Amino acid sequence: MAEERAARLEASTVLPLLSTPWRLGTLELPHRVVMGSMHTGLEPRGDGGAALAAFYRERIEGGAALAITGGISVNEEARGGPDYVVMTDDSTITAYRTATTAVHDAGGFLSAQLFHAGRYAVGEWAVAPSPVPWRAARGLVPRELTATDIDRTIADFAASAAAARDAGFDAVELMASEGYLLNQFLSPLTNQRADDWGGDHAARMRFPLAVFQAVRSAVGADFPVSVRISAADLMPGSTTEAEVDAFALALADVGVDALSMGVGWHESTVPTVQASVPHGAWIAYGERLADTVHAAHPHLPIIGSNRVVDLRDAEGVLARGHVDAVALARPFLADPELVVRSFAGDFPIINSCIGCDQACIDRSLVFQEIGCLVNPRAGRETEFPLGITNHRKHVAVVGGGPAGLAAADDLARRGHAVTVFEARTELGGQFGLAARIPGKEDYQLTVRSAAKRLAAAGADVRLDARADAAALASFDGVVVASGVTPRVVDIEGADLPNVLSYEQAIRTGVPAGTVAIIGGGGIGVDLAAFLVESHDEKTRALAFEQRFGLDGSAEFARSRPTRALQQPRPGSQVTVLRRAGKFGQGVGITSRWVNVGALQHAGVRMLAGIDYRRITPEGVEVAHEDGSVELIPGETVVICAGQEPNETLSAELAATGIRHEIVGGARDARSVDAVRATREGLEAARRLAD
Repeated sequence: MAEERAARLEASTVLPLLSTPWRLGTLELPHRVVMGSMHTGLEPRGDGGAALAAFYRERIEGGAALAITGGISVNEEARGGPDYVVMTDDSTITAYRTATTAVHDAGGFLSAQLFHAGRYAVGEWAVAPSPVPWRAARGLVPRELTATDIDRTIADFAASAAAARDAGFDAVELMASEGYLLNQFLSPLTNQRADDWGGDHAARMRFPLAVFQAVRSAVGADFPVSVRISAADLMPGSTTEAEVDAFALALADVGVDALSMGVGWHESTVPTVQASVPHGAWIAYGERLADTVHAAHPHLPIIGSNRVVDLRDAEGVLARGHVDAVALARPFLADPELVVRSFAGDFPIINSCIGCDQACIDRSLVFQEIGCLVNPRAGRETEFPLGITNHRKHVAVVGGGPAGLAAADDLARRGHAVTVFEARTELGGQFGLAARIPGKEDYQLTVRSAAKRLAAAGADVRLDARADAAALASFDGVVVASGVTPRVVDIEGADLPNVLSYEQAIRTGVPAGTVAIIGGGGIGVDLAAFLVESHDEKTRALAFEQRFGLDGSAEFARSRPTRALQQPRPGSQVTVLRRAGKFGQGVGITSRWVNVGALQHAGVRMLAGIDYRRITPEGVEVAHEDGSVELIPGETVVICAGQEPNETLSAELAATGIRHEIVGGARDARSVDAVRATREGLEAARRLAD
């Protein structure tokens, strides 16, 4: 397997710069794509490292040469939450020894990210340079580290590095970015100490530099040590650009083997990882720092990162001549074969990360095992192993939306005969609608890649084809993924000509003039974005930079033309209405504030705490909590009040006794949750075919 993988990673004519070898300290790496750090939640499973081994091995076999683990705590108080493990614990060493062995067997390398959450820990064990809480701490004030604590913590980093080497790791990375402890010591916002560990920037650097030197002493000169540093904190009053440069140069002076660029703190009000963040938005920050470092240390590798999804963009980053390698994290969740497929030029078949955060970052923030919306096997490789079946079955999948495509893709990949019935003339379902929302264009890539893989596997995909029980009687099993239909509201005037469903509005556009949106959940917020934001990605990238005062560029934005169907209108023409609850409810933790904030910035009126009285040709008449009545302008009224399951077929199949599984919105439409839909599609495929 390792030999086959190596052959597939020979110099790529498609991505010639990325496919050139380089060195990270003593490591000889065959290409310049790094699998960046992700906290997975798999670490404390208690399975001896089997899940970690399967997770990393699959991605090494798919072409990753060097993978960096999620943060591994250096002591108990370093843990970010209950699902973090401590590097020096015997169980952790055992688990990672299993993982490193699997990675080495597959021909790759694994680096341990040594981690201390500091004030970002969510338990009462939280410590920090100074007792400064963060805004999501819910009243928890971290304990200030004493001088003795600091000496102990430095020693714990060193001991953890030695334990990582003993566990078979090939390198370690120190986490000094994203607002964690080492970054906290660097910033005047969080380091307000008056002793030798605080004060001016030279004093604030003492702790992270002491950590690096202790780690270097513990592992020796022949063991690679990299540091992930913050190219920009994105926090007013925090570390300055000159101070970032000074820290990077200080690390270079004491012998760091590579610097990896991070950006932003968790509490920053500037989005960094969401789908609405333009591709490559933060690369320029790493490039600026790389130029500073290379002026004094021309051969020190600098690794750029953040919002790079497509390796063609990564090739473009290297072509600019500043950084030496590029790290991607979530794209390896979406497609473990990202590297080999890209190097071969098979871009249409790649299962791209769509930046939704729903199953990865959002889950990690509530201490759940991470997964991936577009790849429901991610993190569950031991539960759903791959391999061609010895018992080929003929399975029908009714519905070509996210749930149906997940089921069909897994069935076809494992050698089953698959027939997909899709009532529309194109695949995609709810993803087809989502891809029309500004900032969500990448959702269509999921549909495209699934269609390509199904075609390559010989699946029979029938468009504009409705299936009934009679047509499905000959199949060994049926996955019912027929999706949802927009909910009809019981409001006087809902049948007027100026009233559209959200599906009608997104598919056919909304006439010029004022718009009232009934329903302020995720669909209502998306519909408002559809109306007021530009549908041209380059235009939005420039607007993003201007809004947040960034120094990036729109170079990596796609040149997709503005939809003639829907030109942006002033936010003042749009009102989103909600009886109760949060606007954007149902949208993921990391995305809701960004999406709602963008509408507020555009001037969209968002009105909650109302009752609907009636819809008129002029708008929506509502009653406020104080009893007053207001006519909300709406030459067009769009209903975004949820969905109902499309249940017709499932009732037919139940009556005829045909073996079937109901998944996604067809099973439960109470929430639009594509993570649940794709997971259920995968699980149903396995139950029917195994």
